[in-house]
Amino acid sequence: MDAEMQTSARAADGTLFTTGELRPVDGGPGVLVHSRADHRLTVEHWLLSALPESSRRRAIEDWERDKLAVLPLGTLFSAVRLPGRLVLALSGGTMLSGEADQFLSEALGGGPVICDPRGHRYYALVPAGMPRTWHQAAEEWRTQEVDCLGRCAYLGVPRVDVEQPAVTAVSYWSVPMAPAAKLCAPLTVARLIAAGWHELNKRTDAEAEDDR
Repeated sequence: MDAEMQTSARAADGTLFTTGELRPVDGGPGVLVHSRADHRLTVEHWLLSALPESSRRRAIEDWERDKLAVLPLGTLFSAVRLPGRLVLALSGGTMLSGEADQFLSEALGGGPVICDPRGHRYYALVPAGMPRTWHQAAEEWRTQEVDCLGRCAYLGVPRVDVEQPAVTAVSYWSVPMAPAAKLCAPLTVARLIAAGWHELNKRTDAEAEDDR
């Protein structure tokens, strides 16, 4: 059995996030190493399973044409919508500088995140049941412009290979999904939200002091 290793990310203010993940398996005899194309196909098939079979062809066409397909939430996965300013308060930089993407990858243990630069939002993909199991926390988060989206909600999901912001792409994978079905841990997302709003509140208090 693979030993668990600890990975960490440090926010701009020094906050340290630590997550556990399995050590990668070295390739060797009998171990199939998937190519990038194989990985893309595997992730696409997993994402498409959120749709009824009759709707999957349309989603594939949308990905090919628009680099974005709308998928339902709450069955295969859900999403936590994070305002850009919350993430940037911890990561520093701007939404398109790459610093926030790197920070989120480390802070969320490689869990998948979608960035919507036009809306100044990030979407952390989480287990489907999180809106239900974290219902009380989700109610509090709404006052902070954070929303836990599940059943009856839909999300524009970029094509798997759209990993950089581009004029032709509405959204991109801030943290690509690898492997398929690996999602952000709810507790880790909750800790990031708490740290982000702590930093924002601290800045607000400091600005209020300066105005006195």
